Amino acid sequence: MPDLTLVPPLTPGLHDDPGDVRFVRLHSPVGRIEIQSRRDAVERVLVDDGRGLPHDGLVEHSDDLLEAARRQVHDYFDGRRRQFDLPVRPIGTAFQLSVWSALVAVPWGLTTTYGRLGGAVGSPQAGRAVGGAVASNPLPLLVPCHRVLGRTGGVTGYTVGRGVPTKQWLLRHEGIVYRIGPVPVV
Repeated sequence: MPDLTLVPPLTPGLHDDPGDVRFVRLHSPVGRIEIQSRRDAVERVLVDDGRGLPHDGLVEHSDDLLEAARRQVHDYFDGRRRQFDLPVRPIGTAFQLSVWSALVAVPWGLTTTYGRLGGAVGSPQAGRAVGGAVASNPLPLLVPCHRVLGRTGGVTGYTVGRGVPTKQWLLRHEGIVYRIGPVPVV
């Protein structure tokens, strides 16, 4: 299991100071990526969807944590890393946090379904809510939302980068077999 360390939320009001945000960018096979941190943890990973990244035009504001994150993401794309070892602080509801925590347990090269993920968090009938939590994951790649498929093994959607093509690239990179689109259950 990856060694992502869940860091407690910041004191209310602290996460509203834009001056605390540090960020680095990198080029990857799925597009440009921006990794953001605040204080002692990575809070966001963004993949360019063709409209640019949030801090385009600004000089990177890096630190040791972000340099480690950049190296680890490069190593992932180069095939030298299958899990990440970083402190993270995903910001979301209690339900979203439970789904994202369950996602971290899905290892490289394997997948889960929305239903199985719901069962893992005690809500086996909450497929749509699970899908919403997966779609709002602020830490794609680190919290591997690309490893979630429809119940028949189909790629049903993806909100990161350029969408489904980004998810398909990541699945192929990890050697995961998948179906194109939802497949009817007979």
